Amino acid sequence: MCGRSAVTAVTMALGGVRVLELAGLAPAPLCGMILADFGAQVVRVDRLPRPAAALQHEDVQARGKRSLALDLKRPQGAAALRRLCGVADVLIEPFRHGVMERLGLGPEVLLRENPRLIYARLTGFGQTGKYAKSAGHDINYLALSGVLSKLGRKNENPYAPVNLLADFAGGGVMCALGIVIALFERAKSGRGQVIDASMVEGVAYLSSFLWKSQRLGLWNQPRGENLLDSGAHFYEIYRTSDGKFMAVGAIEPAFYNQLIKG
Repeated sequence: MCGRSAVTAVTMALGGVRVLELAGLAPAPLCGMILADFGAQVVRVDRLPRPAAALQHEDVQARGKRSLALDLKRPQGAAALRRLCGVADVLIEPFRHGVMERLGLGPEVLLRENPRLIYARLTGFGQTGKYAKSAGHDINYLALSGVLSKLGRKNENPYAPVNLLADFAGGGVMCALGIVIALFERAKSGRGQVIDASMVEGVAYLSSFLWKSQRLGLWNQPRGENLLDSGAHFYEIYRTSDGKFMAVGAIEPAFYNQLIKG
């Protein structure tokens, strides 16, 4: 009698889902990486010539992905992407407003050829509105969302926590969530859809706790004077005697008592 292996193959949640990720900066690669981490077959479509990071395998967000290079400005490259989209489940598109339409690769074209395609557009300001055609970075999206006004110490300028909030959380993570929801909906309807993932709207959504807390009186003081923004001595960062730092979060009475005793 043959013994069974103790290790059995595990089917990932997104196993069999085919994703095309058009190469871009921070949020789009993170979105593709999240999908790949949960089993999706992600192919990153690089531009020609390939960026140095792609050639040197230095892209830290390329985990679990394959790649190919296409020149979408040439008819042959655009036609190749159309063929790939014809059998794909998801397209992650991070370009500026109108770029894909000028290439003949807009959602009207690709969804007509593959009605099951989920066309995820990841931009700073969305597809409509006065900023839709504008360029921007994480700090600009934070500012327009209103979140930046909440970040910083008392009597100091607001500060952005590197590019984690808008680029990665409001952009890449929210886009991945939208794709998974669209895949769930497609399982019932059989049809794909366009996802408009705006980093301004994404980070504003993430910060809904701030606005709700403000109305409840938990975050209604000026910047730097509230419970979690350096306004409380028991939720703060302190320099230690060895020149390093210690983060203290002793909100609950039991933990606060231990802090005072210590």
